[in-house]
Amino acid sequence: MVNSFFWWVIIVFMILLDIYVFQAVKMVSQTASEKARLIIHSLYWGFAIITIIWMALLPFINLENMPRTLRSTLFAIVIGLFFAKIIASTFFLIDDIRRGIQWVAGKIFYQNTEGENISDSGISRSAFLSWAGLLIGGGLFTSLIYGFNNRYRYQLKQVSLKYPNLPAAFRGLKVVQISDIHAGSLSDQEAVMKGIEQIMDINPDLILFTGDLVNDRATEMESLKDIFSKLKAPLGIFSILGNHDYGDYAQWESPASKKQNLEDLKSIHASMGWRLLLNEHVVIERDNEQIAVLGVENWSNKARFPKYGDLSKAYSGSAHHPFKILLSHDPSHWDAEVRADYKDIDLMLAGHTHGMQFGVEIPGFKWSPVQYVYNQWAGLYEDQHQKLYVNRGLGFIGYPGRVGILPEITLIELI
Repeated sequence: MVNSFFWWVIIVFMILLDIYVFQAVKMVSQTASEKARLIIHSLYWGFAIITIIWMALLPFINLENMPRTLRSTLFAIVIGLFFAKIIASTFFLIDDIRRGIQWVAGKIFYQNTEGENISDSGISRSAFLSWAGLLIGGGLFTSLIYGFNNRYRYQLKQVSLKYPNLPAAFRGLKVVQISDIHAGSLSDQEAVMKGIEQIMDINPDLILFTGDLVNDRATEMESLKDIFSKLKAPLGIFSILGNHDYGDYAQWESPASKKQNLEDLKSIHASMGWRLLLNEHVVIERDNEQIAVLGVENWSNKARFPKYGDLSKAYSGSAHHPFKILLSHDPSHWDAEVRADYKDIDLMLAGHTHGMQFGVEIPGFKWSPVQYVYNQWAGLYEDQHQKLYVNRGLGFIGYPGRVGILPEITLIELI
């Protein structure tokens, strides 16, 4: 009952938001012809009414029967429109507050005559803020729609990392990191295959996967298992689990079915030739020299994400190895535990954030809303001799696209 109440509160808020934004639409279109105004107003309310009807019917729709791509696309459009209107309304609200203050000031200090002058002089500012709000809000929505095209636009990021303690046999080692595949979101197998081919063209010595193979269920990998099985590396492929891999965000018939799902997922890693590390480490040998790769289950320093990982268990027995790589899905693990208590872990590889699939990246500058939640959210971070690399994710979840933050294949060369 409470959920139903809040759902209708949201719908009422959306209706009020549409009415508020429409006032600005009327203002900026007042100089257009009558026919043009009719078209603009009809299009605005057409989209608004369809969105409100969709939201009102949503609790009664069985979403499981809807194709995942269609479902996520519809959600992205609805949410995109909502946030675009919220941003636009911020500008309108600023203008309304400004005009309200001027009106009060005019009444108090200048009487009606001066008040009219202030109102007249404010028309251009009101029009400017209305146009600015609509353009910025519309720009956000347009960018989200355009971002659908970037779902499979894999970007190769190359980074060379220098370590004085790296054994000579491993200098020049080519390590490919991939993360956050989210198989349940991937519908274009041909596009995914091109990403796999892009990885194999690198001829990596070692491939490391840092979690979230699926969104919820092991069955999501049925159509993709053969594709990802084509990944090969002479020193092996090692993987870990991410927060989505445990099935914590799905409804299960019983605890036993959830447990079986995780076991099925573990079997899929093995069937693809990936060595799943469950709070353990492996030793990699090359020309009689060794390094250690540690892998922990999901461990997060954020309250809403679980702590299944046990780094002390994974680390046990690896202290004598001169160089260590840690695979840990959530980058918050680095500040919370790795840097503080395991200073001889040279390199940690993480994923999880996706760079929020939205942001700006230009040479010398990067920004995403996710940076206000995670201190380390994309790319390379260093603290003295320790390094962390956060992969932006190969797949996507929720919003079926990427704006500014593209899906990533990371090539790390150890020197």
